[in-house]
Amino acid sequence: MGRADDRSVDGWFLTAEERGTPASTVRAWTAGNLVRAHVHGRSYFARLHEVVEAMGRGDELALLAFRVDGDELLLQRPGSAVAETFCRAVRRGVAVRGLVWRSQPHALEQSEEENAAFVRELQQVGGDLLLDARTRRGGSHHQKLVVAQHPREPQRDVAFLGGIDLARSRNDDADHAGDPQPMPFPAVFGERPPWHDVQVEVQGPAVGDLSLTFRERWDGSSPLDLPSPLRMLWDRTWHAGVVTGSALPDPLPDPPEAGPHLVQVLRTYPARWRRYPFAPLGERSIAAAYRKVLARAHRLVYVEDQYLWAPGVARLLAHALRSDPELHLVAVVPRWADKEGRQALPSLIGRERAIDVCRAAGRDRFAIYDVESPEGVPVYVHAKVVVVDDTWAMVGSDNLNRRSWTHDSELSCAVLDETRDEREPRDPSGRGDGARAFARDLRLTLWREHLERAADGSEDDDLLDPRSAFLAARASAEALDAWYAGGRTGPRPAGRLRAHVPERVRRRDRAWAVPVSRLVYDPDGRAWRDRLRHRR
Repeated sequence: MGRADDRSVDGWFLTAEERGTPASTVRAWTAGNLVRAHVHGRSYFARLHEVVEAMGRGDELALLAFRVDGDELLLQRPGSAVAETFCRAVRRGVAVRGLVWRSQPHALEQSEEENAAFVRELQQVGGDLLLDARTRRGGSHHQKLVVAQHPREPQRDVAFLGGIDLARSRNDDADHAGDPQPMPFPAVFGERPPWHDVQVEVQGPAVGDLSLTFRERWDGSSPLDLPSPLRMLWDRTWHAGVVTGSALPDPLPDPPEAGPHLVQVLRTYPARWRRYPFAPLGERSIAAAYRKVLARAHRLVYVEDQYLWAPGVARLLAHALRSDPELHLVAVVPRWADKEGRQALPSLIGRERAIDVCRAAGRDRFAIYDVESPEGVPVYVHAKVVVVDDTWAMVGSDNLNRRSWTHDSELSCAVLDETRDEREPRDPSGRGDGARAFARDLRLTLWREHLERAADGSEDDDLLDPRSAFLAARASAEALDAWYAGGRTGPRPAGRLRAHVPERVRRRDRAWAVPVSRLVYDPDGRAWRDRLRHRR
């Protein structure tokens, strides 16, 4: 595992036994890592382009992707498109391998054609990319991972994971003018939807566990099993001529230690009839991590989430609020759903019920907001971030719903910084664990943007203590809401948070929206034996 004498580790991280992954060789956690957060696609895309362009012959580049738009520009200039950048790497002798979700047709508002076009373009220049259809029925491969390894210079090894797809609409920044290459989206977000997201960059031994995550799926996906012979024929003749990947070379050693961060790699895999060899009954370490840290939370849980809509997850949050009268919970979500009309109702009813559960438990200790740009346009919150007591943080692809915790493939990492933050309060959890630099800095970076505070931290005084931070967010949102209610007279108050008011689903729509929400939008991917035995 590497060095670490931090007594808090077993309190915040899952142990090997708690992970429940005996068929996988992924480690419980590693020490000696360096993790950097890239808030927004503009920062991530620029860094990814830099890393890939610097790779040469003999280096290895691995990709797991939910959606790829090959024409998306990484640097806002010609020649920097995703497909062009990866194709140039192949031509330089980089071994480029990837698993891209097979996806569903455009009629279902998915990315079948875009994903297939990207895979086909890379295959044509010698890249080893496959369309991966090996999901549970109705599920998706939702992991977003890039691993760059350099056999001759392992100190340069780096991995990226989080919520940001290599796709249209993602290349936005803190000004939220939107990506010049937008994807089709509900009209309420404007012609260039503002997009809020987070990705992390990892260096150090944890890169080995992230590379293993790719290798497990690659070895378990060759040959790829497709749902029907007709669909396999379609893929062979049109989408991608190859459905069998080449054998992987031997795994590379871990890169050297790079920093003070302890990292735990967490995943979700569903139980399937055609079992994953590395997770024969599925893996739910992301859900297990949430349960462990929420039971430990004492002062503040901060989440940013695209889909806070599962009653089961809401009950877990509510239990944490009821168990500790000092605990506050702040959630940031999109103002509107990513679908329009009746298609949005199942997700809306899920969020409505989740908010009601949390509000009943936390009352004035629970707050939920959405975000708008400085121009007043709703920002689509796609981030998947949680920070607990400024000590433990997690960033990944998973959302706060049952689908992400049991049904789709997901990938996240939890971070516990060995560097303690000496600003008061030094120990928000009250357990002697201390505030940690990575977790606190991540939360403050996000709050400075949302409250329009100075980026250099000079206006952080009231944001450090959990209760005063909670009140500062509330005051900012109330001021902006009052400005709108008063006809927008006078200067616009600082801040971008608005109190989130969920749309209420009409009674006549609930009869069909509730079962669709439970069975289609938020399904259960556990094995039946686990459901019957109430194993979470």
